[in-house]
Amino acid sequence: MFRVKTYLVVVHIAGWLLFMAFPLLFLNGGQQGGEGFKLLLSPYYWLFCATYIFLFYINGYFFIPRLFIKRRYVQYAFVVIVLYAGIYYLMPYDNLLRHNERGPNNTAMRQPAPPMQTINPGEHAPPPPFDEGPGGHRPPPADDGMHKAPAHLPPSYGEGPPQFGPAPGGRHVFFDTTSLFLFMMIMALSTAIKTIRQWQLTEHRATQAEADKASAELSFLKAQINPHFLFNTLNNIYTLAVMKDDNAPDSIMKLSNIMRYVTDDANADFVALQSEVDCINDYIELQRLRLGKKTTIDFGVSGNIEPKSIAPLILITFVENVFKYGVSKHEESAIVIKISTTKDEIAFFCENRIFQDVNENNRTGIGLKNTRKRLEHLYPGRYLLTINNQNNLYTVNLTLQT
Repeated sequence: MFRVKTYLVVVHIAGWLLFMAFPLLFLNGGQQGGEGFKLLLSPYYWLFCATYIFLFYINGYFFIPRLFIKRRYVQYAFVVIVLYAGIYYLMPYDNLLRHNERGPNNTAMRQPAPPMQTINPGEHAPPPPFDEGPGGHRPPPADDGMHKAPAHLPPSYGEGPPQFGPAPGGRHVFFDTTSLFLFMMIMALSTAIKTIRQWQLTEHRATQAEADKASAELSFLKAQINPHFLFNTLNNIYTLAVMKDDNAPDSIMKLSNIMRYVTDDANADFVALQSEVDCINDYIELQRLRLGKKTTIDFGVSGNIEPKSIAPLILITFVENVFKYGVSKHEESAIVIKISTTKDEIAFFCENRIFQDVNENNRTGIGLKNTRKRLEHLYPGRYLLTINNQNNLYTVNLTLQT
């Protein structure tokens, strides 16, 4: 976060330095040395720069968040008009241009106007100059009665078209289009930057909210699975205790290992595959203690599982269902559980005979529903789950891409 803020500060400083360099480059006509330093000492240069810097930040960081983004468009339009009126009154570019001695328009603007003759009332205007004729006498001016100028006005007011000059007070009356263009550019730039930034923040908040929602949902699903898993395991140990089986102490130790895995390691989104395999192995050993000789269990692991990781308690749900629906006290049963790994995949397979008259909806209890949801969150587009219930066999094939 600090690096992002530092980057933004550097970008702003670089942008304003570039903006402030434009008058030095263009108004000095490419001159170097003392002319540029002289412009830096001009108060009109700093007024020009400060006006547009202030305009950028007051619009982007005050009026846009408080008015424009909150859809108070009428108030914002009024503010824009007021800001424009201030620029029109200050005319920062015009003042900078007129007070810059090396400016491109300086020569034309600083040429002194020709002196105007002042004729006192009652005096006659001097006659216009004529070339002297022979003998040094000037011929009298032709009088046609149509080109007489009033005696109290200078000749230029009575002859030819009127001449327009500076307005009273020496200030030119015209529209400062350059200041208007800079005003529109700065306003548009600050509005665009702040709007885009606000849109990015909104998108980030939405993404963060979605991630928090998914994390909370995963925690809720995991909280549902853990008690469900422990409840079934405790029931198994209770059965051993009632039967006064000598293996009860060993089963309690295995349950302790399972609880440590469930309460500690399973809090993470992903754990080592070896930890999940150890938990499944302890669970199978607990089940062996209560099962008779009519049930055979084929559990095997192949491939290099050391570098692999997996979402905790993903596979144990299917293992629970195998022992819940694939065991009979009166008939022989076979349970197959296989875990294999390749370079990019983890494959899980389990198969059991169905002894209870249940349909797919009943078999898909809370454990399987939660496992499907967790797979969608943790392996989106990277898993394949196939469950078949045919020929009185229930099979599960799960492939995870790592």
